[in-house]
Amino acid sequence: MIQISILEDSIHNLKTIKKKLEDRDANVSVVKSFDSLKEIKTSVFVASGDQIENKNKIIDLARSLKIKKVILVNNNKEFSIKKELGGSIININYPENDNYGLEVFLAFCIEGQKFITGSEESLTLKNLAKKVASTDVTVFINGPTGTGKEVLANYIHDYSSRAEKPFVAVNCAAIPENMLEAILFGHEKGSFTGASNANKGIFRAADTGTLLLDEISEMPLSLQAKLLRVLQERKVTPVGGTRDIEINVRIVATTNRDMVEEVKNNKFRQDLYYRLNVFPIRTIDLSKRSEDIIPIAVAMIKKNCEEKEVFPYLQKSAQEILINYAWSGNVRELENVILRALVLSNNENISDSHILVDDTTTSNNEYYQKLEDKIVAMGN
Repeated sequence: MIQISILEDSIHNLKTIKKKLEDRDANVSVVKSFDSLKEIKTSVFVASGDQIENKNKIIDLARSLKIKKVILVNNNKEFSIKKELGGSIININYPENDNYGLEVFLAFCIEGQKFITGSEESLTLKNLAKKVASTDVTVFINGPTGTGKEVLANYIHDYSSRAEKPFVAVNCAAIPENMLEAILFGHEKGSFTGASNANKGIFRAADTGTLLLDEISEMPLSLQAKLLRVLQERKVTPVGGTRDIEINVRIVATTNRDMVEEVKNNKFRQDLYYRLNVFPIRTIDLSKRSEDIIPIAVAMIKKNCEEKEVFPYLQKSAQEILINYAWSGNVRELENVILRALVLSNNENISDSHILVDDTTTSNNEYYQKLEDKIVAMGN
């Protein structure tokens, strides 16, 4: 957990910001002076730019205390970001009530965050994931495509006692049926045509860690019985082998299907379903947690503008389109729209004219015509 220290009276709405950072898994301390930093092992130090009379003094202090980043905040009318010393000092300016500026500030405080929460729904989901992470039970994550099931599985692993051990993911729908058994359980040399070398398989690769069985509903029935045996006995038998090998793996499985219906229709074994469905978690559509949209969009913009001198500002008109759109493709569709907007805006300020959503009600020709019209309009 990252340690963030904030100088007292340095930023507007300190109480709100502290809670938002803590909701995103940061440990936050409010310090009264620079000397207080010597008592706390700090990764990120936040202060107001107005409180810093001698920037060199702060640089020296940060280096001596091994503080990775200093963020200086000012509530000016114009949004801007300036990086110094290779990003170890970040100057952020944004108006007091600018939600986008606040989200950018939060994103710079917590680098590389995968599970981003802006809504109560996502925060509840995260707390549930953190609770089950402290155990070793099997987790079954169900939810629509693009709602972050693999991100959630990763989060569970990161907060478990197995966090320093392997996290291995396999997509059961992406591997041909005749190869899936060997990939999961391993195979001996010469066990089938092309098996020139032995392979220990995914289960053994994940030993002592976490194995994500993504889209497990797509696993062939013929293999489901073998998987059930492995989960029950905690042993695998490589293809072509005769010796059982013990494994110690925490299982997380995901699906976007209604598994009760899959079982009723004899497409998925009932006994395997109950073996997996120990602790069920459901992810929800992005459109049902609209407060997540801008934080996720900021993370996407930051990821794609890391090396740029200018950090784009997402204008309110553009934010409103994103917040009010239905997002049938969820986070993946949002990422497409953000990347498209960055291209159309030349990585500068993003207005509503740069937001081109995937309108499935129109034909391809109409869609491309809209895109071409926007490009021509910007050229003028």
